[in-house]
Amino acid sequence: MKTRQLGALTVAELGLGCMGMSDFYGARDDVQSTDVINRAIDSGVTMFDTADMYGIGANEELLGKALGTRRDQVIVATKFGNVRAADGALLGVDGRPEYVRSACDDSLQRLGMDYIDLYYQHRVDADTPIEDTIGAMAELVAAGKVRYLGMSEAAPATIRRAHAVHPITALQTEYSLWSREPEGELLDTVRELGIGFVAYSPLGRGFLTGNYTDPNALADDDWRRSHPRFTGDNLEANKAIAETVREISTEVGCTSAQLAIAWVLAQGNDIVPIPGTKRAKYLDENLAAADIVLSDETLTRLDEAFPLGVTQGDRYISMNTVNR
Repeated sequence: MKTRQLGALTVAELGLGCMGMSDFYGARDDVQSTDVINRAIDSGVTMFDTADMYGIGANEELLGKALGTRRDQVIVATKFGNVRAADGALLGVDGRPEYVRSACDDSLQRLGMDYIDLYYQHRVDADTPIEDTIGAMAELVAAGKVRYLGMSEAAPATIRRAHAVHPITALQTEYSLWSREPEGELLDTVRELGIGFVAYSPLGRGFLTGNYTDPNALADDDWRRSHPRFTGDNLEANKAIAETVREISTEVGCTSAQLAIAWVLAQGNDIVPIPGTKRAKYLDENLAAADIVLSDETLTRLDEAFPLGVTQGDRYISMNTVNR
């Protein structure tokens, strides 16, 4: 697999999002997920994305155990900041320096590792100056516990303030055919500063594959059942999006998922999509998207078919913690 640069960090052009293996998207199967993680390494994937909130720590534990002796072959990215109770309830966002330090130590313990390659602030804490949070993260770099720093869902002005304290290697934000909000000031800012962009949910949480236009296709405990874009009138309006992806992918000669990922890859060599899956067949399908080169004609058609604002519904039930 080809590589791309996230700031000073070199990674394969596609990463693997591990969240759904432990939380939000139905039942867990750690044996199956472990196989997928190792299959991804065998296929050339180098960056694996997790967070302390996924499964309330269970996802970090899963990834650490799955990597085992292969730790040195990969880039481990995890996050802190979203605080959850034991029952899974979201308690808020915490960016206080003392929390940064304790969260990192807890993540290292769950991962069973001595250092984290890329450590993200998962969400910006509106009650803590970003300089204080990034300052504490910089101390982790100096201590050898973290190699590179990242941010997630941060606003351009916040990114500039953070980068002035310590170099930010990557910004992770949702980006796909139906979530094009990063285009413009956000992408311009990270490119000006030499920060790489990690695109999470490049498949629109699976919607762009066409597999979940029927809500009955989702497990009863699947978080997407309450997602604004997967419910009610929004769902009915968004079905046309999945159908357009299907039509164009058929003409290109690939699957809907591959078209969606190939489009994100085509938006710049500084963008690394991290599609998530817990099934080997979908992993193989997603990774094959790296071999698809979309023509200028197809890219223009996709741009025209999926302008900013085409999607009905917000990206989250509450948008209060994004773009801060």
